[in-house]
Amino acid sequence: MMKVGMLGCGVVGSGVKKILDEGKTEAGSDLQLTRILVKEIGEGMDVRFTECADDVLDDPDIDVVVECMGGIEPAGSFVEKALAGGKSVVTSNKKMLAEKAARLYALASEHDVCLLDEAACGGGIPWMANLKRIARIEPVSSFQGIFNGTTNYILSRMEMGGADFQDVLKEAQKLGYAERDPSDDIDGVDAANKVVLSCMQAFGVYMPVSAVETFGIRHIQACDFAWAKSHGLTIRLLGTGENHNHTVSAWVMPAFVKADSLYASISANDNVLVSHSETLGTSAFAAPGAGSLPTAHAVVQDLLDLYEGSGARAAVMPAAVMDQSSVKGRYYVRTVNPAVFDDVKQEDAGDALITREISLMDLCARVQKAADEKLFAGVML
Repeated sequence: MMKVGMLGCGVVGSGVKKILDEGKTEAGSDLQLTRILVKEIGEGMDVRFTECADDVLDDPDIDVVVECMGGIEPAGSFVEKALAGGKSVVTSNKKMLAEKAARLYALASEHDVCLLDEAACGGGIPWMANLKRIARIEPVSSFQGIFNGTTNYILSRMEMGGADFQDVLKEAQKLGYAERDPSDDIDGVDAANKVVLSCMQAFGVYMPVSAVETFGIRHIQACDFAWAKSHGLTIRLLGTGENHNHTVSAWVMPAFVKADSLYASISANDNVLVSHSETLGTSAFAAPGAGSLPTAHAVVQDLLDLYEGSGARAAVMPAAVMDQSSVKGRYYVRTVNPAVFDDVKQEDAGDALITREISLMDLCARVQKAADEKLFAGVML
């Protein structure tokens, strides 16, 4: 029997509770959820609920802690305590894990326990497991994909109806696809967190989120979609990681993709994640990237791996040697200060311009020089 304690019972946690309480997994009643941390216990609530984290973390009968609170703290400190206490941890918290991964994996390795993270990236897509399996045989050379369902919903809605960004954002918030404060989603931070986690599994190295060059969609306008449509293109927010043997490149950016491409076919709040390696070639996974039950499904898969003894022990990860200099592209830029790009402009694009092929680092330097808070940029694929 394996006893599980859970930190948080919100969107993801309630899904985990539902799956485990139904007892329909291969483990059946041998996988028991015995204690659940919640913010406040109401009258008539489950007797397993507690408002004290130590009731979960210090319980000697609990074998594994599931963390699905969200946020960096106090979740990060709770996970540290669980690992230091000899308990394996399963987490769906990409923001906390991307921020504290180096410390947490080292702690898990020191105490010979597991830290599993399938649910932290891709929701119901078996993305992290796929990267791990490829890396057992050969290096993953690169990955790319739509990592954020909120922005994909916004972009696909703008594509369909020529709607205004703010109107579609409000619609996404009403549907529960976007948070009250959507900054992490629309500024690309959520996708960058997932790129960091993907690099850890694909390349075996850790980098801070700040090392991922990140452009979001906060300032996208209907005119950008109008130009794209007139050229047989559409726009998606993509996260990318590349392995150059001894160095790594990683970035998040809107991309102008062909209207008949794989990325263009992914609409609403779905994700698609693609990996490349020498012998396997290209692998692609498309599915809902978030939501209560899809993400909970990934959490329970990790729990079953632990129950079956197949959960890999954590290993200390070296810091990535970042090299963004090899990343080059033609970029679509809309800015009130286009003169900054005059010497690299290839053509006009409606209210914007398209550069000749330049490095991502050159683009970033020019964006900073333009000092335009509402600048929008994307890569031409």
